[in-house]
Amino acid sequence: MDSTDNVLRKRAELHRCPPWRDGHDSALHSLGWALFQRFKKECKIDDLNEAIATYQAALELRLFENNSYHRSTSLHDLALCFTYRYANQGHFPDLEEAITLGRAALELRPPGNPYRGVSLYNLACNLWRRFEEEKVTICNLDEAIELHRAALELRPSGHPDRFSSLQNLAVCLSDRYYYQGVAADFKETSTVGCPARPLSPSRHPDRGTADLDEAIALEQEALQLIVPGHHHYDISRQRLTAYLQMKIRSQASIPSLDPSPVTHFDTKQVIRDVASEILKTMPTRLLHTHSGFLCNRDAQLSQFMRSPQYCQLASSCATCEPAQHMKLIRTEVSKYFRFMTLSHRWGEGEPSLRDIEGRSIYSMPPNGGIGKLHAFCAVALKRDYLWAWSDVCCIDKDSSAELQEAIGSMFAWYRRSALTIVYLSDVPDSGSFRSSEWFERGWTLQELLAPKRLRFYTRTWSPYKKLTSSNHKADAGVLEELERATGIESRFLANFSPGMDDARSRLQWASFRRTTRPEDTAYSLFGIFDIHLPVLYGESAENALGRLLAEIISQSGDISVLDWVGKRSRFHSCFPARIASYRTLPLPSPRPNAEEYTSMGEQPAALLALQTLCRTLAKSPLPRFVTRRLVLPCIAHRVTTIQMRVPSSCAPRYTYEIQAYGLKSLEITLTSQLESAAMSRDALQLVRPWHLKLLDPYIKDYARTEEKLLHSLGRPFHALLLIELPHNEYKRIASSALIIAQPIGSTGILESDVRIFDIV
Repeated sequence: MDSTDNVLRKRAELHRCPPWRDGHDSALHSLGWALFQRFKKECKIDDLNEAIATYQAALELRLFENNSYHRSTSLHDLALCFTYRYANQGHFPDLEEAITLGRAALELRPPGNPYRGVSLYNLACNLWRRFEEEKVTICNLDEAIELHRAALELRPSGHPDRFSSLQNLAVCLSDRYYYQGVAADFKETSTVGCPARPLSPSRHPDRGTADLDEAIALEQEALQLIVPGHHHYDISRQRLTAYLQMKIRSQASIPSLDPSPVTHFDTKQVIRDVASEILKTMPTRLLHTHSGFLCNRDAQLSQFMRSPQYCQLASSCATCEPAQHMKLIRTEVSKYFRFMTLSHRWGEGEPSLRDIEGRSIYSMPPNGGIGKLHAFCAVALKRDYLWAWSDVCCIDKDSSAELQEAIGSMFAWYRRSALTIVYLSDVPDSGSFRSSEWFERGWTLQELLAPKRLRFYTRTWSPYKKLTSSNHKADAGVLEELERATGIESRFLANFSPGMDDARSRLQWASFRRTTRPEDTAYSLFGIFDIHLPVLYGESAENALGRLLAEIISQSGDISVLDWVGKRSRFHSCFPARIASYRTLPLPSPRPNAEEYTSMGEQPAALLALQTLCRTLAKSPLPRFVTRRLVLPCIAHRVTTIQMRVPSSCAPRYTYEIQAYGLKSLEITLTSQLESAAMSRDALQLVRPWHLKLLDPYIKDYARTEEKLLHSLGRPFHALLLIELPHNEYKRIASSALIIAQPIGSTGILESDVRIFDIV
């Protein structure tokens, strides 16, 4: 179930269980858990704050209960929320609260309790975090080690959480080794500007070596529990390597800062491995701005391994603590491979990969597209970027596999780039970019939304309006111009997240743009929706768009993509033939009288009918798309009468008067006549597609779900006109008309017919 849907359901359950009823504490706890799960998925701090407040309210009701299971669960889950908020915001009192609550939960889970292991483990992790925060004494670390050992005993071989217990106990032991005994002496003599930590006087001086030996044994066991290629495997292997190197150093009276050949070889291999891993997240080929040559990943890696930056990194690794190796390596390698991307409107004479392969672009005449590459790389050099990427020459378009990978990865590449340069060849130095053709092209939409940092350049490669800021997305004036030029709100322009939230708006942004190849209209949106589908050049634009829309519905159930007006697609009757059908629609009629519906909802019989309708809608399945069939929950209104007026003599216009059960009479005007079957009795249905998210978001949170439903269903809506086919299937007709339907007061709402249609 979608996390937002789950929160809506839990809110509804809480509203149906007021404070004076039994079970109110359980309803509060369930809502807190749903909010916490949504926070983990969407990382919105407001969800976590509300989860904490809700859990606290539930805990207050359970403090005096005899049910230790309920109290321990509330304490444990509330502690978990405070831990996450501490990790998110770094507020130390949250960690203290998590530890206090964790201790209280552990007291209610004595030996033999099935949940004692997880309480031991979580409390141990928080005590280690407090040690990392304070680093004054090691008493927190000592207690964390004892708790981790107790948790490990409850997680025997084969337990799914044994790996995490092994790793965290090993980390605590290695930290204790580091801060006392031989390791403390080594740190005092080798760390510049960092005072030695006080040792615990009650500890035996040999205890540090024993801790390190135990950490090595635990990490060795952990490494046996996972296979190479698992995302934890490399971390475990690197930790084991670090522990072994710490032990080797401890055996020498004065650790040598000169690495042995074996250590040097290990460092080189680790650096190479990290560089290879980072390169996999980057474009397949990049222009080397110093030399002008196009380099594949092997050439990029060779450039790095021969560079002064590599030599400096290897030297730094020889003098820093092993625990800092990976952070240092990742930081420096990522810095070396920062790259800049180009966004532009293709023109005449753009060079392909074959044109520049094996040649320096600087040795080629600066005509047409080559001149553009010269200027682009010059900007990159000036801004100290060693690598640059352009879609004209850095993709092998003769390789269908590489082209598929590039289209599927392009959004991520623009997002990962350190800076994107937008070159506007049709904008003079003193002009405005609002009239640029760049804003009319399909592919440039993701090139606008994906980059975190972006700068506009004019025809002469001068910064737009001579702005000096490093990121034009951070300039309020530029954002205001962009919003007017694109119709996209500035909050999306400045901080866009790929995905399917508000899919209708994203389709509307693209509806004003065009591509050279019609099917690219859909392909250019794959990254914006974070969808991975095959690229099938040669298919029709209708088919490509249909596959995209089907995937959106299949993954998200978002029915807003059905809200369009225009010619229907041959792919599916509920999809448009062209993306232009998603352009701005006229506003619906004004909202109905809220007082009328509120008073109606206060009548017992009406409220009972509303509750029944609400339960029916809440149990309806999510919309889904299966084998070219759209399975769509709807509120259906059977058409009782349809009559055509006398057609206009001056233009091919056909106006129909339609009456449907529960709706006010309405008219639609079409450019072609409805098929004769549509005039048959009971052949047509006017439907409102349904999804739980349609509940009115503007009603206050404390309002009952029934009242939300009442307000939502009382408003005018965009209806679909369906005609019945054989085998209980339906298809959409009259899609070229905007059909705004209006319920007939309370009767039209309370007697709504909830159905699930199979639409082809």
